[in-house]
Amino acid sequence: MVMGEFTQDVGVLVIGAGPGGYAAAFRAADLGHDVTLIDVHGQAGGVCLFRGCIPSKTLLYAAGLLQDVQRAGEMGIRYAEPEIDLDRLRNWKDRVVAKLAEGLLNLCKKRGVDIIKARAGFEDSRHVRLYDSDSEISRIQFQHAVIAAGSRPVSLPGMEFKKDGRLWDSRRALELKEIPEKLLIIGGGYVGVEMGSVYASLGSRVTLVEMTGGLMPGVDPDLLRPLQDRLKTLFDAVHLNTRVETIKEYPERVDVVLQGDAGPAEQSFDNVLVAVGRRPHSDNLQLENTKVRVDERGFIRIDDQRRTHDKTIYAVGDVVGGVMLAHKAMYEGKVAAEAINGKAAAFDVQAIPAVVYTDPQLAWCGLTETEARRRDLAIKVVRYPWAASGRAATMGLSGGMTKMILDPDSGRIRGMGIVGREAGELIAEGVLAIEMGALAQDVALSIHPHPTLSEGDEEAAEMFLGSATHLFTLKK
Repeated sequence: MVMGEFTQDVGVLVIGAGPGGYAAAFRAADLGHDVTLIDVHGQAGGVCLFRGCIPSKTLLYAAGLLQDVQRAGEMGIRYAEPEIDLDRLRNWKDRVVAKLAEGLLNLCKKRGVDIIKARAGFEDSRHVRLYDSDSEISRIQFQHAVIAAGSRPVSLPGMEFKKDGRLWDSRRALELKEIPEKLLIIGGGYVGVEMGSVYASLGSRVTLVEMTGGLMPGVDPDLLRPLQDRLKTLFDAVHLNTRVETIKEYPERVDVVLQGDAGPAEQSFDNVLVAVGRRPHSDNLQLENTKVRVDERGFIRIDDQRRTHDKTIYAVGDVVGGVMLAHKAMYEGKVAAEAINGKAAAFDVQAIPAVVYTDPQLAWCGLTETEARRRDLAIKVVRYPWAASGRAATMGLSGGMTKMILDPDSGRIRGMGIVGREAGELIAEGVLAIEMGALAQDVALSIHPHPTLSEGDEEAAEMFLGSATHLFTLKK
């Protein structure tokens, strides 16, 4: 210890104030622990609130409104060409973020959780040192620590994200400073597809390149098909099996050379969004001073209680890998806090939902058909087309589908996927059914309101039982 420095003692120290971090901090505080939350920005919310989930979904909702205006013409309702006030749209996004950030700050105050703006580095298994701090505290001694440091976008070799450059990461794309005439997106994952949908709806000519043979690798092809059809009309081009060989940034443009199934190998764009994945923020925590172990990609190794190899230190969220989603991180944060408190808590889930907020939306949970085939599991697959849905017909959105993966003998629901309007809202019933071990009969005998999109769950279950109302199925 350096003479004259101030060391604070805390019960639970949480490093990182994203969804996993603030969930852990709030739960630990609710259980009676003295909690301090450290974040490099000094705000609760993390990437999800400020540079991810919330701003992107705000813009995607606006993009959806523009697309609904186009569809309204088919119903006999015609609007003038929409005028996009970029400043007001950006301000709307920022107000949404600010309101939620204020709410989290108030929750910290009510729970007595202290937030310190700083970067933390471990000195040993009981102490961290604070760097670039706005506090007089220079060192913290803790009984338990929870690492929730999150992740950052991956860049490509030779690329540099400049503050006002033409090469963007997801954070820069969400700032919405301008709408480029021509935008290249590198990466066909959910970030690339979502942000491409936003900018295409706002007027950009979007080209997307993906190095594999399909968009969003690992996603059920049945769910992807309607989205792929939509992107063919929304985007200028989608090039699969294509990679960027070279990229050169100039003050007025970006020149790229594409290799693969793309058309002209040399093309120019106003801006390029790189959306090829994320890597964990584990490399600047000085973990070598603890017993914490990381894998070859930098993800922290943990057990079912989210405890690392160091018994005083836990880790949650993106920094531990797996499904890098905010709701998974929040669940992990609560598990870690309860484990610290001595409760019999463990991360034991059967269905983590995933949602892609495009038009149409994609959502899925539990076992997928692809995974089941790979594992040679006996399954029964049913697909309820929304062409048979009265509610989908009233909305002019009959291209969706509800899909169930079931055990063929017991009828137990093992997985569910939905593509169509509000799929993200509808998937929760599938999560509940899988976690409860529900059977097709349980869902089929639960009366769903008519006409609603949620009837798709009921009718899919009835298809398995051979009793679907709005579809004719041959008796076996």
